[in-house]
Amino acid sequence: MRRNKNSSTSLIWYRNDLRTADHSGLQAACGNAQEVIAVYCIDPRQFGKDQYGFERTDAYRAQFLVETLNDLSRQLQDLGIPFMVTQGKPEDLIPAWIEEYRVDTIHYQEEWTRDEQQVSDEVFAKITEDIEVIGHYDQFLFHPHDAPIRPDQVPEVFTAFRKKLERYAQVRPPHKGLTRLGQNHAVLNPQLTIEDIGVVPKPADPRAAIQLKGGSQSAKKRLQHYFWNTKKLSYYKKTRNGLLGPDYSSKFSPWLANGSLSARTIYKQIKDYEQMHGSNQSTYWLIFELIWRDYFKYISLKHGNRIFFPSGINGKNQIGKVDQQVIQAWTQGRTNSDFVNANMIELAQTGWMSNRGRQVVASYFTKTLGLDWRIGAAWFESQLVDYDVHSNYGNWLYVAGVGNDPRDRVFNPELQADRYDPDGRFRRTWLQPQLAL
Repeated sequence: MRRNKNSSTSLIWYRNDLRTADHSGLQAACGNAQEVIAVYCIDPRQFGKDQYGFERTDAYRAQFLVETLNDLSRQLQDLGIPFMVTQGKPEDLIPAWIEEYRVDTIHYQEEWTRDEQQVSDEVFAKITEDIEVIGHYDQFLFHPHDAPIRPDQVPEVFTAFRKKLERYAQVRPPHKGLTRLGQNHAVLNPQLTIEDIGVVPKPADPRAAIQLKGGSQSAKKRLQHYFWNTKKLSYYKKTRNGLLGPDYSSKFSPWLANGSLSARTIYKQIKDYEQMHGSNQSTYWLIFELIWRDYFKYISLKHGNRIFFPSGINGKNQIGKVDQQVIQAWTQGRTNSDFVNANMIELAQTGWMSNRGRQVVASYFTKTLGLDWRIGAAWFESQLVDYDVHSNYGNWLYVAGVGNDPRDRVFNPELQADRYDPDGRFRRTWLQPQLAL
């Protein structure tokens, strides 16, 4: 697929923006270039063991990624865009693709956290100056260029941040749909299996709150179900602390995390829903949660690598201990708390845990067991299907008392169980036969 001397070729470097709809880079490339190719690098540094001995990307998240890439491959094929998915480091693969396909423009999603920034730096260090490099911020609800505050001015308290954005910023509308490109070559994008990326699959657990499947098409079905078929959005605030079943919360976070669904798309559908069915606290509260998601991204923009420091972003000296036996008991759901155990087993067996459960088990890990919060964050990174570096580390900082929580709260697992699992059904679901309540 070598281009003519006078034509232009754009390369889309996919990262955590794995969709074709509402994608700024793809929109720009399809509007300006004569040829468009798309690439994704399965970086070996995202697999294998981390410094704590955990799988960096365990099976459920890897399966969701493979399903997402296969769905994206089909979408790009429908647009006539070749999609190359290759195992290797981006700094090795992308310069070679640029040379082979005579690329003159690269579109990519901006990333600024430690590992992602290092990869970007190494890729662009190998690219000549005559290649135009265009970054996009497609992972936000409120685009950073539209925010009324600079990153270094981001408030340390969420409420102040939320009020500023709600008052002074607007959410950009999603991009319009794309049409098939008239490129002069056949497109047959391959499909992957989880074994292709060197990960051993795990079976789906029938007890899972929801059977998640990766890709934009599945995200669209979930949106249709939660908003329009069941109208559960109208009750979101009342049910969001649930523990069992698919509809106590939106479950959009896995698709948001790898970018197969954009926050702007969700926002637009919320507004459409409110026009048809009316607004209430629940419809607003889902927007509220999207702003929380933005907040952790803005916090990482402000504080950089401090989000990974043991003392966090507020500098408190609360470095926890490292006790391998206690850590293993927590990861395997063998602590002294039945409620913690049920949540940890659910995570290990499905790659999912409720928001309420995440707060409780993180508080137990850091405050009750006194362990190093970074180890808990690494376990979540390994296991969670919806792992997002900003939300994961932002939330762990918050719960550990070295982040943005001004109250430094401690969650009592027994009180939490009494309130959110009063009949013990959640615990019975995940602890049997270990426990009969």
